[in-house]
Amino acid sequence: MRGALIVLDVQQIYTDKDSELFCKDAGRVIDNINSLIQQMTKRDQLVILVRHIHRLDGSDLGRLFDFTGEAEEDFNFKEGSEEVEFDKRLLRPTKAVEIRKTRYSAFAGTNLEDVLKKNKIQKVVICGFMTNFCCESTARDALDRDFYVDFVIDATGTPGTDKFNQKQVRDIVAELLGAGFARVLRTREILSQWRNA
Repeated sequence: MRGALIVLDVQQIYTDKDSELFCKDAGRVIDNINSLIQQMTKRDQLVILVRHIHRLDGSDLGRLFDFTGEAEEDFNFKEGSEEVEFDKRLLRPTKAVEIRKTRYSAFAGTNLEDVLKKNKIQKVVICGFMTNFCCESTARDALDRDFYVDFVIDATGTPGTDKFNQKQVRDIVAELLGAGFARVLRTREILSQWRNA
């Protein structure tokens, strides 16, 4: 079954220690992501690098920053800012496809599904930032579009929430997705499966 690795939002907003959305274990997450990228590249499988970026005037925000009905005065992910740049540690294969998105799901308003269909992809492997936003949303959306989904939980990052720490968020997302949306795996598990395929 032909697969594609979808790498979501490995951007400095999540990896810069001074960012409000910094994920404390970002370095380890990026190491796991890079291991997946290396193995997919070695197997000549498609790697898709996605970034979340908004226009400076906010005209493409939709409901992302006013979902409660009250608009926030400022917003993140502005084009041209350092925070939207890929983390320098991320491997970027020369054949990788790069996609820009403005919603949590990488399918919403992008050509991602067209790219996958053109390449005859049946299964997507999800990793990146954040576990409980863009990664989870993309995984759910992928299933609804009839792709098989592998979700590599320890290759996703999150700063946690006010109520749950990083581990708890990952555990919750893993439990919810594993109940009917995706196969939830750890990096070493999926790498072992790929090597033995």
